[in-house]
Amino acid sequence: MPVINIDELTDLDKAKMEVDQLKKEVTLEREKTSKCCEEITEYIQSGAEEDPLVKGIPEEKNPFKEKGGCVIC
Repeated sequence: MPVINIDELTDLDKAKMEVDQLKKEVTLEREKTSKCCEEITEYIQSGAEEDPLVKGIPEEKNPFKEKGGCVIC
């Protein structure tokens, strides 16, 4: 997809682009937020047991754990 410099377009070209974008957006199927939130919550909870961000990484498998402590003399 080519890069378009908006500053070089005429007002008519900008208006055409805006109309095209609005035509695309009007055809999108929309869902109620309450329904989407329920579905997202169910999806997250269904994979929570395997998710390392929720469950955490076991110390023996954590590649980022500190090798040694910090000693201040």
